[in-house]
Amino acid sequence: MGKLCSVVSMDVRVTCMNRSFRKISELAFAGRGAYVCVSNVHMCMEAYDSSDFRTIVNEADWVIPDGRPLSWAQRRLGHSDAEQVRGQDIMNALCESSGRQGWNIGLYGGSSDKVLTQVVKQLRETYPDISITFAWSPPFRELSEVEDEVLVSRINLAQVNVLFVGIGCPKQERWMAKHKDRLNCVMLGVGAAFDFVAGSKRHAPRWVQKLGLEWLFRLCSEPKRLWKRYLKQNPRFIYHFCRQWLFNKSYN
Repeated sequence: MGKLCSVVSMDVRVTCMNRSFRKISELAFAGRGAYVCVSNVHMCMEAYDSSDFRTIVNEADWVIPDGRPLSWAQRRLGHSDAEQVRGQDIMNALCESSGRQGWNIGLYGGSSDKVLTQVVKQLRETYPDISITFAWSPPFRELSEVEDEVLVSRINLAQVNVLFVGIGCPKQERWMAKHKDRLNCVMLGVGAAFDFVAGSKRHAPRWVQKLGLEWLFRLCSEPKRLWKRYLKQNPRFIYHFCRQWLFNKSYN
């Protein structure tokens, strides 16, 4: 249902929207723990820098090429059918079909209770048939063992089928891997998607997305928060990918 292609050191599915949707649907119906990574250049370089994090991403049940540079990289490596699958788009598609499929949706994350409340409100207005049975914005500190046990129990009792996790990379991927064997749902790490749904952050126009410049739009929108990340990660990604592409340099 989608070949694996190693970009620098991260294994990313060569896929499309329809294939990814079908795979996540299978995981949602399976009723056991699974997790999906929505990958971009930032995640790719985090995986390169940390063998522990690289294992977490490469052992995911599905890794989506959310960033357009990743689908471009896959094409340069010989996969002409590689397509970008934006995390926000797959989240929207899953929410839209959740009523027909009989799925319960869960939300874990968000920058504040206010943002999460707005996310729930917006999703219910946009998708009237959606069933949101769990929603919680966790504190920025690490949960205690007791708090974590309560959280796991709440999610499972809510019979969540699809849990969107929006606490940022690499924290959300580590959280999903840690909880895979304890939850009965498929988890998707969706990063800042909650802020986009709530309207507290703006989407890049489609023409900007198609040019692969969504990162530049976000940088201009949040320069203080993102400039260090992009200054560090983007040039390094270009360097390491060019070595892989031009000289067949393996990083795995």
